[in-house]
Amino acid sequence: MALARLVPERLDGPLAALRREVRAFVREELERGGFEPQCDSWLRGADRAFSRRLGERGWLGMTWPRRYGGHERSQRERFVVIEELLAAGAPVAGHWVAERQVGPSILRHGTEEMRLALLPPIARGESVFGACYSEPDVGSDLASVRTRAERVDGGWRIHGTKVWTSQGHVADKLIVLCRTGEPDGIKHRGLSMLIVELPAQGVTIRPILLLTGEHHFNQVTFDGVFVPDSRVLGAAGEGWKVITGDLAFERSGPERFMSTLPLLDELIGKAQSMPPDDRAAAAIGELVSRYWSLRSMSIGVAALMERGADPNTEAALVKDLGTRFEADVAHAARDLFDVVPTLASADRFERFVAESVLHSPAYTLRGGANEILRGIVARGLGLR
Repeated sequence: MALARLVPERLDGPLAALRREVRAFVREELERGGFEPQCDSWLRGADRAFSRRLGERGWLGMTWPRRYGGHERSQRERFVVIEELLAAGAPVAGHWVAERQVGPSILRHGTEEMRLALLPPIARGESVFGACYSEPDVGSDLASVRTRAERVDGGWRIHGTKVWTSQGHVADKLIVLCRTGEPDGIKHRGLSMLIVELPAQGVTIRPILLLTGEHHFNQVTFDGVFVPDSRVLGAAGEGWKVITGDLAFERSGPERFMSTLPLLDELIGKAQSMPPDDRAAAAIGELVSRYWSLRSMSIGVAALMERGADPNTEAALVKDLGTRFEADVAHAARDLFDVVPTLASADRFERFVAESVLHSPAYTLRGGANEILRGIVARGLGLR
């Protein structure tokens, strides 16, 4: 198992039984061919059937109230499940956006009707959300979005274009940041978050292919798409408040430093199978120590969230450091061993190196460019 070298069960104390349970599940899935391990599995591995199997075990919406389909477990328990699945390269992308950030945002800002209608399907692994935030010429500066929703009888009509919408082509619903009022000189004013249920008239979804040729990202165009008032998340005009909390969930999780952990595990195994090499030992030792530091930081952010805090600064720091770590794992693998990265290789090390190298340009961009994140950290420290 991928994490066995890095996180022995004995270190978990009361969480050890849960970790053993998840590892047993992953082992069974692999033995029966339930999935093929991959790097960056939270971005590229969408499998509705696998998501449903996680939902059946109570491993989605773990921290949510039972009345909304949750299981009222701790953030640390959720962390254990996520950590094991990511380390195994399991196909979790189908439910990722919905369970990681949309569900918690609905819990915080949604109406009771919205919670009862939208949260249980997410917890069952039956609901795929696409996040429509960034736009052409906007990038990570979300306060500058130009997609607009106009007030009409009973709701709103959306006009505009979004890019980099993960899993938009297979989504059941889209959550859209748009402008519903005037900014009055302050860019983040007048924004709202609307939920579009698919299929919907006026929505056009076009693929944006990765370097690998995979279809994960999308461009989404809204041409007068109607959204009822009941699907405004939070009050109209409070979109910035909603999305800043949303992004804290998006940026702080272990996926921000575990995309290439399956490769790190293979790298450790490869080094152990060869004659002792001080250079390899030093490089791998540095990576493992960085992983443990990031893991501790991410657990700390989870603890803050469990107490109801909004750790935007801490989450930005985890993502900045974590995404650079992910790329460094790929660089170390190529530097230490003579390898020809090949996506179709039967050799898992070669395949994981190829996946990591081809995906690495996106690590420091998705969820907010590192330059934006450093600005958030600086502002949180009172430096700007």
